[in-house]
Amino acid sequence: MKKIAVVGTGYVGLVSGTCFAETGNQVVCVDIDEKKVDQMKNGIVPIYEPNLDVIFEKNIKAERISFTTDLKAAVDFAEIIFLALPTPPGEDGSADLSYVLNVADQLGEMMTEFKVIVDKSTVPVGTAEKVEAKIREKATVDFAVVSNPEFLREGFAVDDFLNPDRVVIGTEHEKAIKIMTELYDPFVQSNRPIIIMDEKSAELTKYAANSFLATKITFMNEIANFCELVGADVDKVRQGVGSDSRIGHKFLYPGIGFGGSCFPKDVQALVRSGNQAGYSFEIINSVLEVNATQKTKIVEKLISYFGDLKGKRFAIWGLAFKPDTDDIREASALYMIDELVKAGAEIIAFDPEAAENVKSEIGDKIEYAKDQYSCIEGADALLIATEWSVFRTPDFDKMKSLLKQPIIFDGRNLYGIEQMEGLGFYYNSMGRVTVLGS
Repeated sequence: MKKIAVVGTGYVGLVSGTCFAETGNQVVCVDIDEKKVDQMKNGIVPIYEPNLDVIFEKNIKAERISFTTDLKAAVDFAEIIFLALPTPPGEDGSADLSYVLNVADQLGEMMTEFKVIVDKSTVPVGTAEKVEAKIREKATVDFAVVSNPEFLREGFAVDDFLNPDRVVIGTEHEKAIKIMTELYDPFVQSNRPIIIMDEKSAELTKYAANSFLATKITFMNEIANFCELVGADVDKVRQGVGSDSRIGHKFLYPGIGFGGSCFPKDVQALVRSGNQAGYSFEIINSVLEVNATQKTKIVEKLISYFGDLKGKRFAIWGLAFKPDTDDIREASALYMIDELVKAGAEIIAFDPEAAENVKSEIGDKIEYAKDQYSCIEGADALLIATEWSVFRTPDFDKMKSLLKQPIIFDGRNLYGIEQMEGLGFYYNSMGRVTVLGS
């Protein structure tokens, strides 16, 4: 059993703290937001993540996890202190380390005995050195700074944490290696590796992994765009390409671009880090450019089909950047909405979890439906932006009766071409033949 403090209760911090408690550790989570801390003390999970609420409540009842605004008390309690703080992109794309370094500055004067300080936030190469230097300015005791990047997928974060593909620990401090290896041993019982490396390599591993996955997505989006021009079927291409064991099937599904809190931010930060080191990531720069245009690909298709969009009413299914989350950061739907509103169109949208977050951000720029069917009533077309499971097997007869015209522009390829041919919809998807309807 380890005594752990997790500073920051955002997505990464709360999932990490709860999962550490689930394996028998004593965890205290720290946040400066008093209202949020009070909510968590009362068993309220402030984010939507499948299965998190179950183990959250269980570990509160077992008194293995607690919450506080008192950083000093948490530091005194813990032997391992995780920094799970925001590193938002600045205007130039570089990661803002002010939250991380501010806490590091406080830790130096608070520590009275050896501590392991763990960078859990996604940070640029060299951050561990900066954190160590900031702590050392005021520290009077020994400590170790470790880079321990997270590899959590929103919507699957609990399972990803409890059953990781690998655990990366960046440090050359022998005592810290022993402590971190003991901490993670319960998570790697099925021959999953704990990979020990230096801090800089660990920091870069996270950026490299996310940038590669973003590149894979973007490559397939470009193939899909080309398929539409030459009459090929991206689904068949994807199956053929993914069957190569060197490539694999994952992240080969075409769509309307990647979003969320990780891929856009991390890819931009890697590009910026390259620029600072005098290196230009040509492929990754292209990934960002292509992804930006892909997010409004459906708008191009709408203009091609309808011409002037002024006065048209479009229904959007899905606002989150991906299913099983309420996260709308860099969501393609928001980019679509912005362009459609500029073109004079009316928008009504439905999302099972993310509508309130969108309303908080853009207000009454659009209408919000209470369910997926009221959303499409009287709409000139349905646009699908997020592949929620509830959208996969809808009542197509009901849809035809509610839509002004049976027209679907699907940015996530939810339905089969033969299926849609038999239903009589005009169906325009990504990288496949357009079904012209009856």
